[in-house]
Amino acid sequence: MAKKNTGKKPRFKVQRRLGVELPGLGKAGALERRPYPPGENGNKRKKYSDYALRLEEKQKVRCHYQLREEQLRRFIRDSKRGAKTNWVNKLAGRLECRLDNILFRLGFASSIRAARQLISHGHVMVDGKKESIASMVLKPGQAVTIREKSRENQIYVMAKQSPRLELPDYLRKEDVNGVETGTIQAIPGTEHVPFPFDAGLFTEYYAARKV
Repeated sequence: MAKKNTGKKPRFKVQRRLGVELPGLGKAGALERRPYPPGENGNKRKKYSDYALRLEEKQKVRCHYQLREEQLRRFIRDSKRGAKTNWVNKLAGRLECRLDNILFRLGFASSIRAARQLISHGHVMVDGKKESIASMVLKPGQAVTIREKSRENQIYVMAKQSPRLELPDYLRKEDVNGVETGTIQAIPGTEHVPFPFDAGLFTEYYAARKV
């Protein structure tokens, strides 16, 4: 019987193929033992074309933020709207301010996929109201908490014990009346993308493509 293709590639293989740790996938150490692409010829030196370099830059963004291609293109279209220059910086801000990413960056979930699970199961509140849309883009001043009855959830508990990343400066995390609360302080930019990112290559990839 043929193996069903779910479209979900092993997290270590994705990171090894792209040659970079992608924190949003949640699993650290992909390049520690085997810092080369998977496969029989993975440890052989590989020559990259200009197209391949641009493609990999795009793939890093798509894989880290766990987006389908059409989802990423929709975010690009929204970012280009009204932006005469530096739409990639606006795109980075929108991706970093997605609710699933905010949960991850606050250390409330160990990966973006785990953050989506918390959201879809009704464990997350934004400004005191339950929120179930992981792709919701938050704005400065909005606050995120875990519902009271959900604070024993293992995704949340385990993430708090071992945060994947340090808290970025565009977020504030504090105890408000006994509740751990994360608040967006500013709109982030490309400097907040938590992996090596070449905005120029990314721009060049989409420059000749209709989005």
